[in-house]
Amino acid sequence: MPTKRDYYEVLGVRRDATEEEIKKAFRRLAFQYHPDRNPSPDAEAKFKEVNEAYEVLSNSQKRAAYDRYGTAEATGAFDPFNGFGGFGDIFETFFGGAQQARRGPRRGANLRYDLTIDFEEAVFGTRKIIEIVRTETCATCGGIGSDPDTPPERCTNCNGSGQVRRVQQSIFGHFVNVAPCGRCNGEGRVIVKPCRVCRGSGRERKSEKLEVDIPAGIDDGRELRLPGKGEAGQRGGPNGDLYIVINVREHPFFKRRDYDILYELPINFAQAALGDEVDVPTVDGTYKLKIAPGTQTGRIYTLKEKGVPYLRGGGRGDQLVKIRVVTPTNLSDYQKELFRELAKTFGTGTQHHQEERSFFSKLKDAISGG
Repeated sequence: MPTKRDYYEVLGVRRDATEEEIKKAFRRLAFQYHPDRNPSPDAEAKFKEVNEAYEVLSNSQKRAAYDRYGTAEATGAFDPFNGFGGFGDIFETFFGGAQQARRGPRRGANLRYDLTIDFEEAVFGTRKIIEIVRTETCATCGGIGSDPDTPPERCTNCNGSGQVRRVQQSIFGHFVNVAPCGRCNGEGRVIVKPCRVCRGSGRERKSEKLEVDIPAGIDDGRELRLPGKGEAGQRGGPNGDLYIVINVREHPFFKRRDYDILYELPINFAQAALGDEVDVPTVDGTYKLKIAPGTQTGRIYTLKEKGVPYLRGGGRGDQLVKIRVVTPTNLSDYQKELFRELAKTFGTGTQHHQEERSFFSKLKDAISGG
C-alpha cells in the first residue's frame, strides 16, 4: 500500500500554520484542482488528496492526533467527502455556489451598419438618415413575455428557484448535481399564456430611422458608436450599441494620405520647360498654381491647408500636387518639324557625354596636380 504524503505538505503550509492559513491554502488548491475546472487526468485524485488533508487539519482534535501519531487512521474513520455533498457542495461551501438561482439581466447584442459616403462628405462632414431594423422590448408585455392579463406563475418543478438538485450515490459518498430547471429554463417562473405580439420572447422587431452626424475628416474604415441603439437586452438588461462603419467612395483624381490630399498634375513639355500658371482642382475649388521653369516629373508642390480637416479640430492637412510631364504621342507634321529643329539646338546625347567626360578629366588633373 503506497505511503500517503504529509498533510501539511499537501496543503503547502507549515506545521504551526493557523486555522485561517490552512483554510486559505485549501480554498486555493480546491479551486485549482476541482475536476469541473481542471481537465487534467490527475486533477480528481489531487482534489481528493487536498480535501482529505483539509478534513484532518481543519479539525483541532484530528489534527492533534495526526501530529502525535502521523497517520490519518489515528484520527478516526475518514470519508473524503464527509460533511460535504460532493464536489459541487464543497464549492458552494467555500466559494458561494457555482451557479445563480436565476439567470440575471443580459445585455443586448451590438449591431453593425455599413454606411458609404462620398470623398467630399468625408472631408467636410455630413448628416445622414439611416434606417435600421432591431429588436426592442415588447411594448405590449413590457418584456415579460406573458399576456398582460395572465401573469407568469411560479415554477412548481423548482419552486421558483430556477434550479434543480439531484443527489447521486457513489463509492466516494453523496454527489449533488445542481442544474438549471428544465421546465422554466432557469427563470423560476412559467408563462401560462404567451404575449400575442412577441409570442413569449419579450422582444419584437422594429425599424427605426436615425440621424447620424458624420464628423469632418473621418476616414475610410472608421467606426461611429451610437450607445443603446443595438438589440434590446433581456430580463431588464441594457441595450447593445450600434456601430456605423464608414466606407468612403474613391474619388476620380484625389487620393488621401492621412490628412493630406494627393493630386497628380499632367503638364506638357513646353509648360515644364518654360513654366506656366495653371488651374489646379482642390476640394475648396480651383487654385492658381505657378509652375517653375525647368520643372521635372515627380516634383511636388504643396498647397498649404488645402487638405482634410483634422478629425479633432485645429487645422487641416495639405494638398500635394505631383507633376507628371506628358510625352506627346500623336504629333502633327508641323509639330514634328518644330521638335527636330529644337533637337538640333540641344545637341546629341554623345556630345553631352563627351562634354561631361572632358570636365571630369580636367577636374581629376587639377586634383592630382597634372
